[in-house]
Amino acid sequence: MRVGETVRHAIAEILAHGDVHDPDLESHIVTIPEVRMSPDLKLATIYVMPLGGNDMDAVIAALDRNKKFLRGEVARRVNLKFAPDLRFRVDDRFDEAERIEKLLRTPAVQRDLKSDSNESE
Repeated sequence: MRVGETVRHAIAEILAHGDVHDPDLESHIVTIPEVRMSPDLKLATIYVMPLGGNDMDAVIAALDRNKKFLRGEVARRVNLKFAPDLRFRVDDRFDEAERIEKLLRTPAVQRDLKSDSNESE
C-alpha cells in the first residue's frame, strides 16, 4: 500500500504540473484516487477520474499514449528496483456509490427501513 501511495503521489504531481504535453490531458483535471500494486511491485494499476466524469475514454487513451513517459518519470521519482508497468483504469466507485444511494431512496427500501425501526421499539 505504501508503494501504491508513493506512485499515486508521483503521478498526481506529474499531471498537476502539466509535465505531460497532450491536449486531452491539458484540457482536463484528472484525479488519481487509488493505485494498486501487484505483489511483486512490477505492475501498477492506476485508477483515474476526470473532474466531472467527462471524456473518460479520451483521458484513458491519452494516458495510455503517454505511458512510456509517465513510467520514466515514476522511475525517477520513486525509488524501486524496477519501474512498474503502468495500467490505467477508470475509477467507477463514484458511480457505484450513487447507484446504492438511489436504491436506498426507493419507496420499497424506505418502507422496509421504517418497519424494521418500528419492530425494534
